[in-house]
Amino acid sequence: MDLAAFFEDEMEEHAAVAAATRGALSAPFQALVTVCAKSLKNGGKLLFFGNGGSAADCQHLATELTVRYKTDRAPLAAIALTTDSSALTAGANDLGFDQVFARQVQALGKPGDVAIGISTSGRSPNVLEALTAARAGGLIAAGLSGKDGGRMAGLADPLLIVPSDITARIQEMHITLGQMLCGALEIELGLV
Repeated sequence: MDLAAFFEDEMEEHAAVAAATRGALSAPFQALVTVCAKSLKNGGKLLFFGNGGSAADCQHLATELTVRYKTDRAPLAAIALTTDSSALTAGANDLGFDQVFARQVQALGKPGDVAIGISTSGRSPNVLEALTAARAGGLIAAGLSGKDGGRMAGLADPLLIVPSDITARIQEMHITLGQMLCGALEIELGLV
């Protein structure tokens, strides 16, 4: 294996997806910042949920908001629905894995909150169920996806669809967009 060539190929692929994301997602990103800022200004919160690497992104972003991103500032209300092992296992056991996030959205969400589902394919049943529950409960159903947006398209709005079919590149853009969301919210809310 030529590791130098592998390194260059991976970086080139990343740069191409980053460029495509930059060209495609400015308006949806601005819409996501706007709805999140409005919710937080009005005493609402952000609820993040997803599976696998997306679950890790959820807790990463919720922590950036509740603790700090760039500088010390007032905390922002954000919860990762992916971290409570008792809720996840009881929900999966008693209601089915498809309901683990929806049940938490129903319990913790209120009208005006923003439910942010993260799924690289846009087809994760438990993410889709949670977005459906969010809409039914008067929350704003938003999301980050990739590929063609899957079933999240038309269900989540705003929806940031990374223009790639490669899971690793989609995940890289999701965390980049998530970090940008944190930074933009700090500025938009006058905290930095």
